[in-house]
Amino acid sequence: MIGIMTDSSSATHGSPQFDDAILDSSAMSPTDSAGNPIPVTIPIDLAPGVKVVYTTRLGGVSEGDWGNCNYGGKGGEAPELVEANRVALAKELHADLSLVSQTHSGIAVDMDEHVERNAAFGIDVSGTVASYDGTGRRNVSLDQYGSGVRPAATALGADAQVTTRTGLALGMFAADCMPVLFADPEHGVIGAAHCGRGGLLNGVIGSCVRLMVSKGAQPQHIVATLGPRICADCYEVGGEIADDFDAHFPGSYSLTRFSGPGVDLAAAALQELAAAGIPRDNIIDSRPRVAAATEYLREDEELIGLCLRDDEDSPRLSERIAKLRHPMCTFENPLWYSHRRSSRANKAHEGRMLGLIVLSR
Repeated sequence: MIGIMTDSSSATHGSPQFDDAILDSSAMSPTDSAGNPIPVTIPIDLAPGVKVVYTTRLGGVSEGDWGNCNYGGKGGEAPELVEANRVALAKELHADLSLVSQTHSGIAVDMDEHVERNAAFGIDVSGTVASYDGTGRRNVSLDQYGSGVRPAATALGADAQVTTRTGLALGMFAADCMPVLFADPEHGVIGAAHCGRGGLLNGVIGSCVRLMVSKGAQPQHIVATLGPRICADCYEVGGEIADDFDAHFPGSYSLTRFSGPGVDLAAAALQELAAAGIPRDNIIDSRPRVAAATEYLREDEELIGLCLRDDEDSPRLSERIAKLRHPMCTFENPLWYSHRRSSRANKAHEGRMLGLIVLSR
């Protein structure tokens, strides 16, 4: 297990000042006293009172191709395992999770208008499958979490969320697409956007920022960070797709390590952030923390086991870390789930990570 410690004063409008200390938690149990999972996450203090958290594949109860800590509820994994991972994450964050149904749109929603807690871990309008189909088993009972708390039965299609509430962690699923997290700490408004190729073309970043502004945020006070994503060296697409994307986001065309044309999601996102009025100096780099976490976990037994089992790229963790160029890249770094990497390994399924942002209580 790992805890990445950050300086609580780390950041307003420039590079965060990270505390280099990494908590040695190797003696920690992977489960709590009740046998529940303890997810391995990478937290970053984005601004005073605002925390960003990236989940990893470690520390959960997921099995098989979904191993070991899948948070996605549409990929076919046993619902009670997904539920257990989410409940454990909410407990670790000391916050409710807020999950929506992502559709690669430009739609942003105000989660202050969706205040009813409808799941054990918070607000779930993600369209998560709530029960088994044809197996004779049923989903885990949620009675223990209080009266009226039941699995979500509805889906709210959106690719960005905004809130002024404290203790509500806005989460975006990803497995190659990029979560972008926003905060105006001065005015107490946070946002999260799911930025795949479609979402960027549909203006999801602008939608998120405009909704934040409608709730009192000011673009010049918004800080943002780009989460894990498939990098330009690995995101191979057809030539026509790459040309079209580059027409919208000049300079985003790339030539991948597979020798085909690709696109750079991060380059496109930076253009959209600038167009939304967010100063470049307000873009906080998550890479130092992620690189530190990756280095710390280079001999982690759980990650070693995952690499041997999942048959993605090189089977040995040491080999994968040795040739790792981009720690933020979901395709390269075995900490993350990657749809592209799973497909190349002919896996039938893959899990989903979460990029989250939360205002302190």
